[in-house]
Amino acid sequence: MGELILIRHGQTDWSLSGQHAGRTDIPLTDAGEAAAKSLAPRLARRHLVAVFSSPLSRAVRTAELAGLTGVRPDSDLMEWDYGGYEGLTAAQIREMRPGWDLWRDGVIPGDAAHPGEQLQQVAARTDAVLDRIRPLLDDGDVAVVAHGHLARVLTVRWLGLDASASRLLGHPHPGTLSFLATEDEQPFIAAWNVP
Repeated sequence: MGELILIRHGQTDWSLSGQHAGRTDIPLTDAGEAAAKSLAPRLARRHLVAVFSSPLSRAVRTAELAGLTGVRPDSDLMEWDYGGYEGLTAAQIREMRPGWDLWRDGVIPGDAAHPGEQLQQVAARTDAVLDRIRPLLDDGDVAVVAHGHLARVLTVRWLGLDASASRLLGHPHPGTLSFLATEDEQPFIAAWNVP
């Protein structure tokens, strides 16, 4: 049985500043491109039977620089739609809403381009992705290039946990790998946040 390899896209200006970048298409920084390139040797050693990516350019470019081929864009892998919090840092949101916690309180609606999405909607998208990926793992590894919060939700759903358990995982750093696997038919995290 193969492993599910989660790849967080490389650094962007907004990931560096801590701004919530859901659906806004932000390019990689030079450091983000370098980190993506550095993943190539490790990924080249894997037997990848499929590669999926968020359609946002920061994920697509990360896949390209990491040497991945045959990448299938999947809109279910887009980052959480942060609605009215798009582009804001957690500190800025807490100024408006003291004590705010994304995992507990969610987001507020935004404009037409950023209507907002609640945690269970994100979980439903990751469940759909996992339903498509699980059968492929019988033949080898599957790589997914996506985003920080999305990767956390996908991981806890892989483990069979409620999406709210995502708060228990550290935020994967830009340009890192995480590995999800099974042992005796039980899912587990084989490695998390590996540069």
